[in-house]
Amino acid sequence: MKALLDRARSFKRRVDFESGEYRKLAEGQYPEALFITCSDSRVIPALITGARPGEIFELRNAGNIVPPHGRPGASGEAATIEYALEVLGVQDIVVCGHSHCGAMGALKSGDDLSALPGVDAWLELARPRLTPVLDGDVRDPSLPDIAQLNVVNQLAVLRSYPATQQRIEEDRLRLHGWYYEVDTGQVHELDTDGRFRVHAA
Repeated sequence: MKALLDRARSFKRRVDFESGEYRKLAEGQYPEALFITCSDSRVIPALITGARPGEIFELRNAGNIVPPHGRPGASGEAATIEYALEVLGVQDIVVCGHSHCGAMGALKSGDDLSALPGVDAWLELARPRLTPVLDGDVRDPSLPDIAQLNVVNQLAVLRSYPATQQRIEEDRLRLHGWYYEVDTGQVHELDTDGRFRVHAA
């Protein structure tokens, strides 16, 4: 923690605040995309995309899960999606899963999460859509299979949001599915044929 504190305390000295970039950011944000990904500390959207401050609006949670539209109770995820679309006007949304995902690993192995009721309740949002695969429709699915299918499923949930639907129909919004490999840095993109592929830069 000391190293983190030291870097936070020296941040103002390490970054050029005289250039005017940060003063402009203080006037408002105009991100290009909403980036929905896992809370995993190894997945850093700005590092993966090379984004500068102000370029991406982030939504992070265990398993990069999008709760169903209209789910009762307050939802930080629903609020973030609503704000990104209605206020910030983002034109792209990325749902990014990743390798070595603990949330997807727990679903794959059927872990007993009774000691983690909050985690169990949260993962229950993703479990039903993964059940056919987890219950044997696909023989011994790999963790990457599960994580990638979860991305596809979360994109489907996202499409059910009325604000998302409307913008897609009006060609004002594009959805993207990504799968990031922690150990190689490869980013696999979901193609129109439903497969994840690595595209040359």
